[in-house]
Amino acid sequence: MVMGPTHAMSGAAVGLAVAQILPAQWGGVTTIPDALMFAGIAAGGALLPDLDSPQATVSRSFGPLSQGLSRVVENASQTFVNLTRSRKDPYCRNGHRTATHTLWFALGTGAAAAALMSAFGKAAAVALLFVLLGLAIRGLLPEWSKKADWLVITGVSALVAWAAWQWAPNSGSGVVMGSAVTIGVLTHLAGDFITKRGIPLLAPLPLGRQRWRNLGTPKPLRIAAAGPTDKVLLTAFTLMVLVQLYLVITGTTIAQQSLVPALTESKLRWWPAL
Repeated sequence: MVMGPTHAMSGAAVGLAVAQILPAQWGGVTTIPDALMFAGIAAGGALLPDLDSPQATVSRSFGPLSQGLSRVVENASQTFVNLTRSRKDPYCRNGHRTATHTLWFALGTGAAAAALMSAFGKAAAVALLFVLLGLAIRGLLPEWSKKADWLVITGVSALVAWAAWQWAPNSGSGVVMGSAVTIGVLTHLAGDFITKRGIPLLAPLPLGRQRWRNLGTPKPLRIAAAGPTDKVLLTAFTLMVLVQLYLVITGTTIAQQSLVPALTESKLRWWPAL
């Protein structure tokens, strides 16, 4: 798989881009704090699929709690695969990179998040930010996270969530804010899609005689985890995040650059929220 930092940074980059181009008429965010919250949720969402592996760094984000949850997700994924597999699919002995690496997981988690935020508004958005930011911190700062106690990561996540509660006006609709989770998961799937192993993107839909067939790019285009290409992608996504942060903070959004002319009438109003 693509490594955690690349997953998290890609989620943040795509999240910032989407936050800028979604028009306010569709429930898009209209303030700097909300745009950053949207990107933070997407960055954490980009680590969410790897909760199916207790060995993954992100599974230790909240200590025994996330470790226990990871084992539940892994076992549930393994059981689901074995219940739905065809005779041509091998018996699943490890739930990693199965059920949580499908298109349906991306859509389902986003729909669940949207339902929560539509029902409970800002409180749900901040709570989700707290959880997913813990995953994002593990992903973006793996070396520091290995040395830091999980309580420290929990404290940092809580501090940022508290700041969001104080300063983010919650300008985005529940559906839009929930979509940040789907965006994050989809960027994770895209990252794993281009690796040598691929992912069961459409499982358990039958593809030929199999239901859990891994899909991916043509073999010459696939990359190795932690290889040179992964490092290039991490650098590229980091630059994208930095450039977009500048655009967001200065109010020079993608929509205002007329790259998406149909959205120029819904220019994002950043500064009044500060």
